[in-house]
Amino acid sequence: MLIRIIITAILIASFAGCSFNIFRSSLPGEKAITPQLIAKHINFLASDSLKGRNTPSPELDSAAEYIAKEFHSIGLSPVNDSYFQKLNLCVVKLDKDNHLKISKDRSEKLFQIKEEFTPFEMTGNKETNASVIFAGYGIDAPEYNYSDYSNIDVAGKIVFVLRHEPGEEDTNSVFDGVKSTAYSNVPRKVKTAIEKGAVGVLVATDPLNHTSLTPRGFPWPSLSKTIPEDALPMNLSMDESKKIPVVHVGEEVINLLFGNVDSLKNLQSEIDASFTSQSFQFENVSVNLKTTTIVTEKPARNVVGFLEGSDPVLKNEGVVIGAHCDHVGYKKKHEPDTDYIFNGADDNASGTSGVLAIAAAFTAMKTKPKRSVMFLTFAGEEKGLLGSEAYVENPLFSLEKTVVMLNLDMIGRNHEDTLFIIGSSRSPDVAAINAEENSFIGFTLAGNEERYVGGSDHASFMKKKVPALFYHTGTHADYHKVTDHADLIDMTKAAKVSQLAFRTAWRLANENK
Repeated sequence: MLIRIIITAILIASFAGCSFNIFRSSLPGEKAITPQLIAKHINFLASDSLKGRNTPSPELDSAAEYIAKEFHSIGLSPVNDSYFQKLNLCVVKLDKDNHLKISKDRSEKLFQIKEEFTPFEMTGNKETNASVIFAGYGIDAPEYNYSDYSNIDVAGKIVFVLRHEPGEEDTNSVFDGVKSTAYSNVPRKVKTAIEKGAVGVLVATDPLNHTSLTPRGFPWPSLSKTIPEDALPMNLSMDESKKIPVVHVGEEVINLLFGNVDSLKNLQSEIDASFTSQSFQFENVSVNLKTTTIVTEKPARNVVGFLEGSDPVLKNEGVVIGAHCDHVGYKKKHEPDTDYIFNGADDNASGTSGVLAIAAAFTAMKTKPKRSVMFLTFAGEEKGLLGSEAYVENPLFSLEKTVVMLNLDMIGRNHEDTLFIIGSSRSPDVAAINAEENSFIGFTLAGNEERYVGGSDHASFMKKKVPALFYHTGTHADYHKVTDHADLIDMTKAAKVSQLAFRTAWRLANENK
């Protein structure tokens, strides 16, 4: 008996220093998360009446209204007197009046659209006439000690930039070896050019590592015989006055400006070898560039619910729990009496239902968490993370004070005991808490799958340096198929995933550190 008492005392002393109570088996609010509650929400959100919740659509609006009513009914507060965050989405169509003229040594050449230049999707509805500066790769990256703008002033000028980045095929390149960084993206290069004061951008495929110099730009339906008009992508609206003309140019433009492609290759080689700017202004050259667009607004909404923290200091910090509530709609052309609706039960009625259940668990707790908690369901995830991107650009709670984002996307399928926790290697302290809480749930936590890191709304928060975890039960044969139905969801598993996310969120909302 004495030995048993001593062993018990040692065990209690050993666990006293742990960051969680090993003897705590359940939280009162956890009981609110049941398979029945999950099923109730999924059966509505994935019903045929919501026709696949496309962004935008009246059916997605109905889903948003349902979620908002649930937030209200369980006691979450609105933000800025509303349970909705309006998204400024739009579709941009290329209009007819577009041209590129280059004057050199008193002679002028007019280039043909599509064959010799093609506007990019981020181009502006604007005309500009200016001198031209070769700005290398168009990169300004202080963290890599590299800038193509270090020796030039491009204010009021048109810049000529190369696609990709220095050392694209060099494993020793400081730009993450052969793996492309964000600086290689054309939108990033355009954003930098605008910040530097440029009034237009000519983009060329870098010839050193790429043989095809065809100016593909963006596949506008108006420039194609095969691309339908409704194939135009949805975008976040940007102030049109801030946009500038941006076009992809081909070999004909390169030859006129540089003499030949080999001259441009030599410049690119020098940049790659020296890792220094080779930028310069072309002499006796001016460009007249005009692109025209038609912008059609497409309204949509995120849904928000807020639970203010109880601690006078920590309530100024927040935890975000989110999921996307949209899917991909339905087939406009289909045979009679065939299934034509992409119900999206797993993707992502399941994750949205999880967020609703977790919100119910938080409000069922006897005490409020110390930190504030923001519950979000996003529109436009299937269109390119548009809802979460809009949120992080216009946050309803300070991102600097947001300690973590937990994302639930596809949480109801596959083996009953397996769960992917994605992003754990990038947020190891958060992942450690999640693993501790999983000891009460019992999942086999699968490894950190990097291929999914950028594939859902948590990625928008990661880009803003907010730690994030992504709860995911894996893809399956019904992914983005009309067969993704509610009767295939493992409601018990979806409830267990939600319980784990709740326990982790509760810990994170109450940790003193």
